[in-house]
Amino acid sequence: MILRRWILGELESNAYLLMDDTEGKALVIDPGGDPSPIVEFIQESGADLLYILNTHGHADHIAGNGVLKRLFPHAKILIHENDTHMLTSPAMNLSLWLGKPVVSPEADGYLREGDSVKIGSLELEVIHTPGHTAGSVCFYLKKEGVLFSGDTLFRRSVGRTDFPGGSWGALISSIKDKLFKLPLSTRVCPGHGDETSIGEEMHENPFLV
Repeated sequence: MILRRWILGELESNAYLLMDDTEGKALVIDPGGDPSPIVEFIQESGADLLYILNTHGHADHIAGNGVLKRLFPHAKILIHENDTHMLTSPAMNLSLWLGKPVVSPEADGYLREGDSVKIGSLELEVIHTPGHTAGSVCFYLKKEGVLFSGDTLFRRSVGRTDFPGGSWGALISSIKDKLFKLPLSTRVCPGHGDETSIGEEMHENPFLV
């Protein structure tokens, strides 16, 4: 497995590329700014980009969708159906208020609780974690023990719930009833900031202890 991270955009969102190193199949999670370094890596490595996954529909997680889709048109954009309207609406994805409207191509398919996204020998489980947005999801690599938590769970923090579609009660339930059921050793790769683990956040996150 090859896992790369880039910090993109004014809001410093984490974008991840995951690649099966035996077959060269790859996916990108949350390209939230200029995806040029991602494109460069794909072209230099010869990776076959199959999916562009969005943990939710805010602009700082979807801004690079269009460039990647144009350069790799066979890659499928996937997002939870509850957030799909945010892809093409600068008002709903909040980019309108930042002065740089973002319009992503429409989704090629929807993500739902329990779905699997596969690239080569790697398999990500979709966990629906509403709270930050109604359609927020996390991606769980069970065999490898890695969780991509989007803006649901951060190192010593949690996602905001004061945007349209947000719910504090839903967010805390998503974390405690779903994410905290994962092994304590699970590596958490969040949408912003540094990595952490499920065990660390269960015992040290001031919003959750």
